[in-house]
Amino acid sequence: MRYPAVAGQFYEGREDALRKQIEECFLHSLGPGEIPKLNDGERKIKGAVVPHAGYMFSGPVAAHVCAALASDGFPETFIIIGPKHSGFGSPVAITTEEFKTPLGNVAIDMELAKKLHTGVIDDDITAHRSEHSIEVQLPFLQYIKPNIKFVPLCIGHQTYRMAREIGGIISKAIEGKDVVVLASTDFSHYVPKEIAEKKDMKAIEAIINLDAKSLYKTVDKLKISMCGYGPVMTMIEAVGGKKASLLKYSTSGDVMDMRDVVGYGAVVVK
Repeated sequence: MRYPAVAGQFYEGREDALRKQIEECFLHSLGPGEIPKLNDGERKIKGAVVPHAGYMFSGPVAAHVCAALASDGFPETFIIIGPKHSGFGSPVAITTEEFKTPLGNVAIDMELAKKLHTGVIDDDITAHRSEHSIEVQLPFLQYIKPNIKFVPLCIGHQTYRMAREIGGIISKAIEGKDVVVLASTDFSHYVPKEIAEKKDMKAIEAIINLDAKSLYKTVDKLKISMCGYGPVMTMIEAVGGKKASLLKYSTSGDVMDMRDVVGYGAVVVK
């Protein structure tokens, strides 16, 4: 079992309080404005970019992706790719240990995990134990559908070459399957709001164009302190989407008055 690392910190630690917090994110002025219901129908979303900060700051933006997924219909399984904020464990790793959150346990898709455990991708729980970027996505999905399953993938080596290699592995593993790949990232960190917005929109432009290589070059050229550009590049390479849409962009400065902000973006890929 992979126990929660940031429950009670990034999000509420009790089930009742967490459900209320998630509902507040949906209804927030920066959120989608309503609590979504899960639809059945022909699914179109293949991937998404979603933030992973504390729910107080990024939850309303993350809610846009969750609402879009609910409207589209949930897939059979998810792959959630997050950056590795710690130096622990393998540079690129899945884990086959179930994740526990205040809303219950989230099962691993063992068949898909087995296919992903190849090449540069290790099976290493150490890389996941203290990593929040994947964990914080789960309560939103559980709120909509309690019995989801997924495979977590943590990436610490963020180069275009690595993203292309991992993306190829994922693409092969999910061929013919009903899977959504979520890339967990925040954008600029602790810079003035006007700078964050200007730089982040350049990165988002590359994402909207589904150009992973351009995203890498943009982040490098503009020195954008985007923590999960590796997962985003990997998602783009993996899903082979035809169209991407920005659902919402905001910063922590839109939630609370502050000089230096963190940027958050919600993007879906079809």
